[in-house]
Amino acid sequence: MDAIDRAIIAELERDGRLTNVQLAQRVGLTTGPCLRRVQRLEADGVIRGYRAVIDPASVGRSFEVLIELSLEAQDAETVERFEETLARAEEVVELRRLFGSPDYFVRVAVADLAGYEAFLSGHVMTIPRIKNVTSHFTMKTVKTAP
Repeated sequence: MDAIDRAIIAELERDGRLTNVQLAQRVGLTTGPCLRRVQRLEADGVIRGYRAVIDPASVGRSFEVLIELSLEAQDAETVERFEETLARAEEVVELRRLFGSPDYFVRVAVADLAGYEAFLSGHVMTIPRIKNVTSHFTMKTVKTAP
């Protein structure tokens, strides 16, 4: 990966809807080589996809909670069941298994406090072998990934 590849990545992170012509102009290439580089970055898995960034309030998900969660056991069945259950939950925006304590970091987006309580009671607390749940309520988002 060279400086041009990094420039392509930076431009696409800022605006994934750029046309190839616009992208080529911004990184100083002609359209053919630019397209080939983008296709190579996609084929190599550097560019994993494109997505729209949605305003959470517009879709009723502006109340965000960060959860630290630990399990009573780390056997394959417990871990698999927990991960599959939470990964299917629409409210879960991000689910990370961690080294050390806690076992998991879960980012949840719901409409309001009542929505979070319903999610916690109806999804999280129904999963067997949960040891500890600590909820952190977001006061303000200072920075997010592009």
